[in-house]
Amino acid sequence: MIELYLDGRSGVSPYLQLVQQVRHALRLGLLREGDQLPTVKDVVARLAINPNTVLKAYRELEHEGLVAARPGVGTFVTRTLTDASLAAHGRLRQDLRRWLTKARLAGLDDESIEALFMTTFRTAAQEDIA
Repeated sequence: MIELYLDGRSGVSPYLQLVQQVRHALRLGLLREGDQLPTVKDVVARLAINPNTVLKAYRELEHEGLVAARPGVGTFVTRTLTDASLAAHGRLRQDLRRWLTKARLAGLDDESIEALFMTTFRTAAQEDIA
């Protein structure tokens, strides 16, 4: 089971943060078919958010066919987003870890690393489109 969290500084709505976290976990193979998501009650207690926020996130995931709610039991993964080729990219992952180490040694904190990565990622994507 994954632990969901919220980043109040992200600028992303809480329900969408929950959806994105579940999608990432599905994509990375951290959640598999049949796994149970944290109950709405548990997420509400842990994150101190409105139950409707969690329900909205879970409904969106259900609408996408990724999870299914079982009344009185919980919400379960019905499909993953794991890309078999993602697991085969061990070398890229090693390169990224080395880069992260270099970034930290250069004095960058996690927020700065993420900002640098996302800015570079978006710029590269725009250049590829042009």
